[in-house]
Amino acid sequence: MTVDNGQVKLPHVVSMEELTTEEVMGLIQRGLAFKNGQAQPNAVSHLVAANLFFEDSTRTHKSFEMAEIKLGMERIDFNASTSSVNKGETLYDTILTMSALGVEVCVIRHPAVDYYRELIDSPTIKPAIVNGGDGSGQHPSQSLLDLMTIYEEFGSFTGLKVLIAGDLRHSRVARSNMDILHRLGAQLFFSGPKEWYDPAFDVYGRFVDLDQVIEELDVLMLLRVQHERHDGATSFSKEAYHQTFGLTENRYKLLKPGAIIMHPAPVNRGVEIADQLVEAEKSRITAQMENGVYVRMAILEAVLADRA
Repeated sequence: MTVDNGQVKLPHVVSMEELTTEEVMGLIQRGLAFKNGQAQPNAVSHLVAANLFFEDSTRTHKSFEMAEIKLGMERIDFNASTSSVNKGETLYDTILTMSALGVEVCVIRHPAVDYYRELIDSPTIKPAIVNGGDGSGQHPSQSLLDLMTIYEEFGSFTGLKVLIAGDLRHSRVARSNMDILHRLGAQLFFSGPKEWYDPAFDVYGRFVDLDQVIEELDVLMLLRVQHERHDGATSFSKEAYHQTFGLTENRYKLLKPGAIIMHPAPVNRGVEIADQLVEAEKSRITAQMENGVYVRMAILEAVLADRA
């Protein structure tokens, strides 16, 4: 729900599918207000966050930490490699401990898809849950920063031609973005190796050859090849992938003047995108990282609205 002063108020943020378009736009606009110095955080400075990352992360983990710092929040340290997880403690019992300690919000990344269900359904788990990525499921904060970056550039989503290219089947970024971009009125295309495509995506857009539509695109959203989620049964050539499916210098030249390039990072340079194009004029990869801090401030403020 959205409160009267325009601030979004949410119990948890775990999936883009569970956010309304009104809530999404409210979070984007709040993030932009933070970025442009037009808003001050609501009173959450005395509240405590725990960031529990059971998979490696740089941008998401540190971006949430920076958001918490900017909000003036307290943070409790958690390191999965030195925790009781190594003694067999379940995720549920870890969060139950955080709840008993008085933590108000838990930001969690975990390899299990939908790990958050038993947490948000539990009557004894008190902290708000923010999903920092669940396996190949959802990544709502990444989706929101992507949306903020697109909205900052174009001021609307209606009619934008957006192509999501790469390791689609394994990408929580693709799954999060395709649903909400479709609902917001964008025209979606998908591209990449056919064996990495899921026919379930057909309801949101059309699978195409990148070269067929590259000159029409407003947004080219590249995805990291997630080697850690592949079974290793097939050989992989970085050079062949780059030439067939990646953003080469020649393809970059075909993009129209107002088009932008996005990537959730980390970038496999020379695979999804040519090394020299990561910071090219049309690239918004570093802008995405910057926007992540501000939209995560908005997320944290929203889930803490009733706890301040």
